[in-house]
Amino acid sequence: MAKQHYDIQKDLRYLQLLSHSFPTIAEASTEIINLQAILNLPKATEHFVADIHGEYEAFQHILKNASGNIKRKVNELFGTTLRDVEKRELCTLIYYPEQKLELVKASEPDINDWYHITLHHLVAVCRDVSSKYTRSKVRKSLPYDFSYIIQELLHERTEDSDKTAYVKVIIDTIISTGRADDFIIAISKVIQQLAIDQLHILGDIYDRGPGAHKIMDMLESYHSWDITWGNHDMLWMGAAAGNDACMCCVLRLSLRYANLTTLEEGYGINLVPLATFAMDTYGDDPCEEFIPKMSGGAEHLDDKTKLLIAREHKAIAVLQFKLEGQLYERHPEWKMQDRELFKAINYKKGTITIDGKEYKLTSCHFPTVDPNNPNALTAEEHDLIAKLHHSFEVSEKLHKHVRSLLAHGCMYGIYNNNLLYHASVPLNSDGSLKDVEIYPGHSSQGKQLMTDIGMLIRSAFQTDSPIKERQYAIDYFLYLWCGPDSPLFDKSKMATFERYFTAEKETHEEKKGSYFVLRDNEEVCDNILKAFGITGKNRHIINGHVPVKVGRGENPIKANGKLMVIDGGFSQAYHKETGIAGYTLVYHSRGFQLVQHEPFTSTEDAILRGTDIKSTTQIVEMSSHRMHVADTDKGRELNAQIADLEELLYAYRHGYINEKEHKMPVVVIK
Repeated sequence: MAKQHYDIQKDLRYLQLLSHSFPTIAEASTEIINLQAILNLPKATEHFVADIHGEYEAFQHILKNASGNIKRKVNELFGTTLRDVEKRELCTLIYYPEQKLELVKASEPDINDWYHITLHHLVAVCRDVSSKYTRSKVRKSLPYDFSYIIQELLHERTEDSDKTAYVKVIIDTIISTGRADDFIIAISKVIQQLAIDQLHILGDIYDRGPGAHKIMDMLESYHSWDITWGNHDMLWMGAAAGNDACMCCVLRLSLRYANLTTLEEGYGINLVPLATFAMDTYGDDPCEEFIPKMSGGAEHLDDKTKLLIAREHKAIAVLQFKLEGQLYERHPEWKMQDRELFKAINYKKGTITIDGKEYKLTSCHFPTVDPNNPNALTAEEHDLIAKLHHSFEVSEKLHKHVRSLLAHGCMYGIYNNNLLYHASVPLNSDGSLKDVEIYPGHSSQGKQLMTDIGMLIRSAFQTDSPIKERQYAIDYFLYLWCGPDSPLFDKSKMATFERYFTAEKETHEEKKGSYFVLRDNEEVCDNILKAFGITGKNRHIINGHVPVKVGRGENPIKANGKLMVIDGGFSQAYHKETGIAGYTLVYHSRGFQLVQHEPFTSTEDAILRGTDIKSTTQIVEMSSHRMHVADTDKGRELNAQIADLEELLYAYRHGYINEKEHKMPVVVIK
């Protein structure tokens, strides 16, 4: 512990600051004891989810059941002492306490007896999930009204005969004072919170599903979460920043899946100008290519509504392609001019030339496109874009949610030797890191590339950034969405135009970048991890973005366990393709468990019938010993704090710093 005189002198200023928090030897020593004790607690549970795509109900259920972690705890605790139906009812009560209580009270003949049994069960579950944490941390998670009572129940066991009566009186009194319902709701929410210490989201909260705004509302009140941004999140961030091409794409995807709830109800985006423009411009166009996807929210729409949405869909798609073309012309360094496909059309023949080959268009009705200047907007289109832009600009809730994404997010994350990112790290064909030009004259790769992009994104929202730099950052959101070397996309092209207007499947192909070809190679994954500074035996890459086609035999665990893909397809639109409804990953003190989910029916089903997301758990990797806080990032941080405190003790004991006297507060009696 002893330090050289020179070291103490060098660190003296910092130690003097530290002494304000720990002004005596006794207080510094007590803190060292506390920190050493925390290091020996079991590692807390982390929860990884990806590609939520607006599926609010399924996401909410997975948060409430902690990807089956709560059910696992209930099964371990009660084993055969409770019937399966009783354990299922207890789990449903923990997930949805308010709603389940109403059902129970309507059917239970002896509600007081039910309260007694249930309260004991809930306290047992809460005691189990809280065992990984310090009393201080548990106390901070407790609701004010019941904090003292829950603390007493958690730390007193009925096995102790002297305490049996004490615990019984507490529970009797909760019931007799009419607080049983409130207590059940409170302790159920504590269980939900303590079952997961940290939530990691690997991108794509937005698009396809109807509830992205509700997911963001839920996250804003969630106890601890982080996000590595996905390409769909980036699209909405770009729209909020003022990128009109991104704004059009946000609208197009919402119309494609007939999910306008997030736009209209969530963010108050006024779509009346778009509807008016679409009817005026495409009123005689059947817009067959633009009928909304039946796998989205269109199955309950009547034909008239579907046709209106299809016309709005086409109107905004044409605007998107024009605005994208303008950006490709403005930024030749992106090398995406070949995506200006309105320039590749022979409007007289109704054909398009792609990669030197001519194809017949499925339709060639583009009344707003000038063949001589195809990227130019008409006066009416200019007016429409201005109105839509204003609607996005003044949406307070959208900007509030984007600020949350910025506050909790980045392009990548490193947690406990796990590297998290949404889609890819751009690679060359030989597996080496690829240099990517972010803006003219500046290229980077790997970790530096992700860092540089993150800084560029943030500059788009900083009003004090230089105007030219900020405008480039706003433009760059489009490249991040669909650029070939974007870490959030990493494909040869986004074939949106071709899927709408050409029948030949060869034109729809989006060739994946080298990362997706090579990510099953253990050496390649090791090199990526090394490039991000992650060393050690148990290190992993975790990402999402590309749905795992389980129905076709694809395995989400790759590179001999070094890489895990946890996008199994939350979105209903993916279920036919993947055969499942998503993967989530749980990392607790004994190792990794990959949870494969079957489609979630509904919250109503879960409450009324106790149905849960059917899931199967695959053990990815189990630790040879139970991991403790000392084995985590938090442990390394605590060890550093202990070293500082030991140095402070040395400074006190050798006279470099004097202990400070405590002054008793003066109490004024009025």
